[in-house]
Amino acid sequence: VQLQASGGGLVQAGGSLRLSCAGRTGNRSARGWFRQAPGKEREFVAAISWSGGMKYYGDSAKGRFIISRDNDKNEVYLQMNSLKPEDTAVYYCAAKRATSASRYSGDYTYWGQGTQVTVSS
Repeated sequence: VQLQASGGGLVQAGGSLRLSCAGRTGNRSARGWFRQAPGKEREFVAAISWSGGMKYYGDSAKGRFIISRDNDKNEVYLQMNSLKPEDTAVYYCAAKRATSASRYSGDYTYWGQGTQVTVSS
């Protein structure tokens, strides 16, 4: 299983980015986004169930980020709006071996390589 995250880059504060995560897991998997800034622990950002009917957001993402998915394309997206310098991190997508979404990184089996998001002030 290989997950490929893309869409990161450099953006000014207040701007937007859309991250994508492509890849098949061979089953109906929930997906999540996590991020890790230098010197900090990995942080939960958002998660979505296989059906898309259940979504969770971390406190830092609520009201600004939107997670979605297109199962026909085997892709998951993270629309990030009103970006702040503290959103700067490497963003990782992950997949579970189950359909239900989760906030916990330990529940995810498959991980992508990460995409860098840098927000300048």
